[in-house]
Amino acid sequence: MSASTASHGDPLYIALLSVHGLMRGHNLELGRDADTGGQIKYVLELARALAEHPDVGRVDVLTRQVIDPKVDPDYAEPLEEIAPRAWIVRLPFGPRRYLRKEVLWPYLDAFVDEALKHFRRVGRVPDVVHSHYADAGYAGARLAALLGVPLIHTGHSLGRVKRQRLLEKGVKEQAIEQQYNISLRIEAEERALDSAALVIASTRQEVEEQYALYDNYHPRRMEVIPPGVDLSRFRPPQRGEPPPPIAAELARFLRDPRRPMVLALSRPDERKNIPTLVRAFAENHALRARANLVVVAGNREDIQTMERGPREVLTQLLLLVDRYDLYGQAAYPKRHEASDVPDLYRLAARTRGVFVNPALTEPFGLTLIEAAASGLPVVATEDGGPRDIVAACRNGVLVDPLDADAMGEAILEAISDRARWQRWSRAGVRGVHRHYSWQAHVRRYLRAVHRIVGRRHRARRFAPARSRLPTVDRMVVCDIDNTLLGDREALAAFLERLRAQGGRVGFGVATGRRLESAVRVLKEWGVPTPDLFITAVGSEIHYAHAGLLEDQAWARHIDYRWQPEALRAAMRELPGLKPQPREEQRPHKISYFWDAERAPSVREIQRHLRKRDLHANVILSHSAFLDLLPIRASKGLAIRYVGMRWGIPPDRFLVAGDSGNDAEMLSGESLGVVVGNHSPEIARLRGRPRVYFARGHHAWGILEGIDYYDFFGEVRVPNDELDESVGDIREQAAT
Repeated sequence: MSASTASHGDPLYIALLSVHGLMRGHNLELGRDADTGGQIKYVLELARALAEHPDVGRVDVLTRQVIDPKVDPDYAEPLEEIAPRAWIVRLPFGPRRYLRKEVLWPYLDAFVDEALKHFRRVGRVPDVVHSHYADAGYAGARLAALLGVPLIHTGHSLGRVKRQRLLEKGVKEQAIEQQYNISLRIEAEERALDSAALVIASTRQEVEEQYALYDNYHPRRMEVIPPGVDLSRFRPPQRGEPPPPIAAELARFLRDPRRPMVLALSRPDERKNIPTLVRAFAENHALRARANLVVVAGNREDIQTMERGPREVLTQLLLLVDRYDLYGQAAYPKRHEASDVPDLYRLAARTRGVFVNPALTEPFGLTLIEAAASGLPVVATEDGGPRDIVAACRNGVLVDPLDADAMGEAILEAISDRARWQRWSRAGVRGVHRHYSWQAHVRRYLRAVHRIVGRRHRARRFAPARSRLPTVDRMVVCDIDNTLLGDREALAAFLERLRAQGGRVGFGVATGRRLESAVRVLKEWGVPTPDLFITAVGSEIHYAHAGLLEDQAWARHIDYRWQPEALRAAMRELPGLKPQPREEQRPHKISYFWDAERAPSVREIQRHLRKRDLHANVILSHSAFLDLLPIRASKGLAIRYVGMRWGIPPDRFLVAGDSGNDAEMLSGESLGVVVGNHSPEIARLRGRPRVYFARGHHAWGILEGIDYYDFFGEVRVPNDELDESVGDIREQAAT
């Protein structure tokens, strides 16, 4: 062990979450679609750079396993070593086929459950969880809460900024919502900011202008650490180098390949603004006379078979080439390998060309750093990251991405002044080595991590406790009011079925009631004492085997960012909320009666609290009762905590409920049952494969769900791919 590692305690275990896209350690398909872009490369290079540092013992990149004949079999492999001490871990959740990120939201709780299984297999709790993008931010907040570890979050691009840009372009709010699930994305980002101990941004502009749009904008928890570049791959051209393979591909398009190359490299995304660059080149006659345009926009086989967004961008590109008759002056190759990218920059530098990033919005601009490291000057959008990069490297000029004439003139000037081109080329190489190496990034990153976890932290192992719970191999957990209770005949039938299992099935309740109230009402209805009590909407856990002793570890665990007095003061500013009686208030639960006609909505209450740097789960039940809980507390998180602590897999929990505060525990890989007499707010879960909507009311619905899943038998876990047989099985269970 190195001296550096010894001074910091045990080597760090870092879990990087990057849920969507196609990720592998070699031959990256960057630009294949909107989900397989710079984020993929960023995360993989960060993982490798972290694994090289002596303070780090293991890095796992957790992503989605994809089993789909339309993509390479590499993405189906559960584990891939990408460097010594660094792995890609592909977790199965949701449908097996490849899905775009906008439709992954219903499956993210299952990702959390699979991640917990992975950490148990490793036998160690990660020291930090680092989420990338909004979907991973949602999952990372829940994982960090369950594991009791700090969350680091990197947004990459932000939903509020995207929505703002689309609205400015005239896209209707409804269309934005339908295509991008933008409200879910923004709320996931707010939740990540709720929980994050540190937010890593790439630029100061990202912090001051983009994150400033969020309710949870608290810049003291944000740090600018620019991404690095692999300087072993990106370097200036050397005299006498033979032409790389990609040169022959470009020569197919160009009459005179020796002309200065105006290079653009991005995925075919509308936001990348490729058509404006084509017009800037085509309409500047002096530029056309001196240079070639090379646009490398991902890989394609048949444009007509691509998704709508890339198809429209590439179709427009080809139409513009034809309109301006750019044949012989413009190259737009169909395919390129990841290994061709450094060669493209060097080819452009050899011709004394320029790299252009014309994006409408650019959170960072990794391609600009790669170009600079290759000695290639840049003309870049004045939005976002390019401001910082060009200021640090002094290797180019910024332009308005909507002004095609000005862009064309800037490109022409960049290739026309030979002395300035040489100064920019040398300055770019120097600036990248000084500011944007991965080694520099990791040094700053680990300083922040040690500040969060402590310099003498110790590794935490998974160590299941001993009690009756580990002797059961499955558990039924029910809400009390209107679910377990409400029909005495149904309750008697349920208890008889449960007793017949001879103790191999555990029984628990999860309720908004306080413990004393739950015990009393169960006794009144003749229900034997459950093995597990999750009470006060998930903020308290008690075990029957220990004389209803509270799980103090859970109480300490959920105390994170909990400020009850400040929350009560903030809530007094809002109308339509009346505190419930004193006995309903708990150390980790603040409860109100909610007046639907006068009170703000849940989202408005969340915004009110977040702007005051106050953090709480806001839960509305039965359109009448509002509870504030710590951000690490809910029925769903409590059930996952119990399963994690006692070693019970998620799909061996059958959970039954009827209202909004049951939604979280019904999501993920547990087997959910919604009883027939459910409240309207829970209907949004309808259609999820692991949430069964029973016809029977109260305990009849629970029994119906037990039969649907064969929970007292072999346990039938539904496939996440919905098929026609599901309807038949549901029909049989209901009858």
